[in-house]
Amino acid sequence: MNYSLFDDASDMQPWIEPICEGALILRHFSVSDEIALLDGIQQILSKHPFRQMRTPNGHRMSVAMTCCGEVGWVSDSNGYRYSAYDPENGEHWPAMPDSFYLLAVQAAQEAGFPDFKPDSCLINQYQARSHLSLHQDKDEKNLGAPIVSFSLGIPATFLFGGMQRTDAIQRYHLAHGDVVVWGGPARLRYHGVAPIKEAAHPLLGTQRINLTFREAI
Repeated sequence: MNYSLFDDASDMQPWIEPICEGALILRHFSVSDEIALLDGIQQILSKHPFRQMRTPNGHRMSVAMTCCGEVGWVSDSNGYRYSAYDPENGEHWPAMPDSFYLLAVQAAQEAGFPDFKPDSCLINQYQARSHLSLHQDKDEKNLGAPIVSFSLGIPATFLFGGMQRTDAIQRYHLAHGDVVVWGGPARLRYHGVAPIKEAAHPLLGTQRINLTFREAI
């Protein structure tokens, strides 16, 4: 699928797509702020580039990652956890850009979570065939706060299941600028990303970048 810089603007008007109680998609939410988001990403990558972490059992993840905020999410032989330091260089993760924070808070408010104060942002890079297996986000201390997930670049298929890994899975097409928010009764639902298909986006080329905001500490 290819994208044009001259797509009809009327097709990009924001709208809300409910998923279930506590979860929804804010369609095209961040399109008008894409340049600020991409500038922030480039600033972070200049000091903390993408890397493919390993799972506790030694498998290299297909999704590359970096982070910003007070803590970042890391994975290695010691397990999954949040850390104030980048394991690649021992330095603190960069501060979360104001543009990131304000947009994440605004998205959470639109979804009905007015008290969201993110302290961590995971920045994932997907390329063709990258995927994210079904999992729960449960390493955060505040499970009362939602997850706020921004999609930029080429499309993805978001998988949203139930409270058990074996529950039925719903599939949602995510395009550039879409934001998924889930919390409350949906907070611990299993979710993932199906293998990414080859595509190109005028701003990001053949990659998808996902910003996921959490209250982790």
